[in-house]
Amino acid sequence: MFTDPSPRTSQTPQRRLARMPHRLRQRSQDESGFGLIELLVVILIIGVLAAIAIPSLLGQKGKAYDAAAKELAHSAVVTADAYSTENGGEYKWGTSAEGVTKLKTIEPTLNTTKTNEAELTEAKEIEGGKGYELVAKAANTGDEFTIKRNGKGETTRTCANTVSKTSCVGDPSGTW
Repeated sequence: MFTDPSPRTSQTPQRRLARMPHRLRQRSQDESGFGLIELLVVILIIGVLAAIAIPSLLGQKGKAYDAAAKELAHSAVVTADAYSTENGGEYKWGTSAEGVTKLKTIEPTLNTTKTNEAELTEAKEIEGGKGYELVAKAANTGDEFTIKRNGKGETTRTCANTVSKTSCVGDPSGTW
């Protein structure tokens, strides 16, 4: 039979159990965890990253509302051109409210009621029906995106904030 000459074999099981807490205590003192300084450095790094990320994320919701209004204005332009094609190249639809109604008849997906995204608020004929002015308003930001097409076919795009009476947040020049 093989015998192990190590001192552990000479100990009885009770003696080994009695020494176990001492060994665990010794091991736990030898292995230290993270110190206070290391934890503070990690918290500092997380704080710096949050300070960088949060401001850039805050404006994204407003940009999304503005993008929805711009897309609505563009859809209204396509619809106005379809109306013009059906009516001898003219945009004679009467008052702004009648223009919105006639555009909605051609394109039922145009949003003309207040919702959480954007609404088409105006559809004016200008220059005796040779041109038009369409206004889409972004929900929550108050930005109004206007597309104006004159009788010569020249198109201008402007943006104004109806709440603060300034240009839009994304573009201080007032164009888009």
